Amino acid sequence: MSYSQETKDAARKLFLRRFRVPEIQTELGVPRRTLYQWAASYGWLDQLQDEEATSAITRRLVLLADRDKKTGAELEEMDKLVGMLERLQRLESRKQTTKAADVTPPTEQDQGGASKPKKKRKGRRNNDFSGYDAETILDHFKAGLFDYQLNLWDERHHRIRNVLKSRQLGLTFYFAREAFTDALLTGDNQVFLSASRAQADLFREYIAHFASEWFGIELKGKDKIKIHSDAGSATLYFLSTNSATAQGYHGHVYVDEYFWIPNFDKLNKVASAVATHKNWRKTYFSTPSAMSHSAYPFWSMETFNKRQRAANEPDYNLPSRTELKGGVVCADGQWRQIITVHDAVKGGCDLFDIKQLRIEYNLDEFSQLFECKFIDDTASVFKLSDLEKCLGDLQDWRDFKPDSDRPLGNRPVWIGYDPSRTRDGACIVVVAPPLKAGGKFRIVERIALHNCAWQYQAQTIKDLCERYRVEYIGVDVTGPGSGVFEQVQRFFPAATAITYSPQMKTRLVLKAQQVVLEGRVEWDASWSDIAAGFMQIRKTTTGSGQIVYVADRNDKTGHADAAWAVTHALINEGLLTPDDTRRSKVVFADAA
Repeated sequence: MSYSQETKDAARKLFLRRFRVPEIQTELGVPRRTLYQWAASYGWLDQLQDEEATSAITRRLVLLADRDKKTGAELEEMDKLVGMLERLQRLESRKQTTKAADVTPPTEQDQGGASKPKKKRKGRRNNDFSGYDAETILDHFKAGLFDYQLNLWDERHHRIRNVLKSRQLGLTFYFAREAFTDALLTGDNQVFLSASRAQADLFREYIAHFASEWFGIELKGKDKIKIHSDAGSATLYFLSTNSATAQGYHGHVYVDEYFWIPNFDKLNKVASAVATHKNWRKTYFSTPSAMSHSAYPFWSMETFNKRQRAANEPDYNLPSRTELKGGVVCADGQWRQIITVHDAVKGGCDLFDIKQLRIEYNLDEFSQLFECKFIDDTASVFKLSDLEKCLGDLQDWRDFKPDSDRPLGNRPVWIGYDPSRTRDGACIVVVAPPLKAGGKFRIVERIALHNCAWQYQAQTIKDLCERYRVEYIGVDVTGPGSGVFEQVQRFFPAATAITYSPQMKTRLVLKAQQVVLEGRVEWDASWSDIAAGFMQIRKTTTGSGQIVYVADRNDKTGHADAAWAVTHALINEGLLTPDDTRRSKVVFADAA
């Protein structure tokens, strides 16, 4: 999602005034994940580094004290902050006493002769959190967490936790928080395995923010960070699943969005190798994808039952959804839990408007994204096994520099735009087409816009035209897209209008199917909404018996706009590749 500079500036001001991220979210309506990314990307954290923990706590106390009609939670926080301030002051007093003793020159009587200059003490180590007691650390950890997150903390002792979750529950945020806290309290290593480098970096950004917000300490390091506390030294490893070095590490393992990671069996072997010793734990969490995914037997207990049958032992059933709602230890030793959006709301999370979400998403999408229902892709045009081959990592594309003014230099790109049917929003994708006939497309940017006027959406496309060498823009002009198209034509007259009809939908889907089946498109593995959207597309027939490709898409239901935006870009190549000798098997199969 794209936000205006005014919103970012307002968030920064609140951040520097020591507003907590959940409070900024309440004030501005910006998701926590986005706020943490801004804090890390725009250097907000650095602007707080010079402020000592005592000053930070004092600033927070002043902020709370100035509020009228304080809530019970705010009064409780003030009590905790006063206690932390007192403990820090006592700690500082002890440090000053020790420091004074260190620099006092010994007498001749103490030395048995003339005094000698004392060596200068070494400075504080990087990432040094020593001196903070468990009570202080846990106070920071628990502040602002919802009930379902606190329950995960209470269940952290299980050897294997397997959590199926709704979208946007803040579990990446939570498990980063949990792992950081556990490392400080125990000195245990923590290993994060993610679908892509970008997702792994998100764990690190969260932890860097906690270090700064809780203790005023700037976290040093990138892929491998060593931290020190009274419990000892722990190393945090941030790895993507294509990392070849993960098996050399050991610690508690966190595997994020594992139902969207290809080759789960291989990944699981890596995770098991890292956590082989009995003192290490493994945590798997993800939104569901399709029942055909290689991780589904791991969740459904079929992997365990297969071993049972091989040993002539009885099968065990997966507990019911009602049992899984509260979390339960299953016959294979895994602690499993399902957390839907309804469970989150009952657990105190006030970030969702379920009624509005039901308007924005069709029934299948809502069930999959928010109620933890798996997609049955047997009726879908696009199979998950084929879409998995399209998952990549942005950081593997050496010619793509996302932080540069010209991320792809002078290389051409195509843009696909798809408007939301139910709100002021849209999805925009930037696709780098192949330089040679039959080559691979790469989706280098995926921008989700919510609650943005169509003028702002058009401006976002214009901004992309200034960053990239744009050769083509495909705009769905059905409904709200017409206003955006008129604006885009002013600065890009060659923009192509895409008017939806059964014939046009068929062309779009056939082209996407052709490219996917031939392995000619790639996007970052963390963008799971693209694959989920493609799996919603199904084959049906018209009243006359003609086969067409459609999705449940109309003015009354929402849709996975990212997948359609991709098709609007890909169609620019045409159903046949530029090389006339290369013909699409998909086209001829459906034409027969």
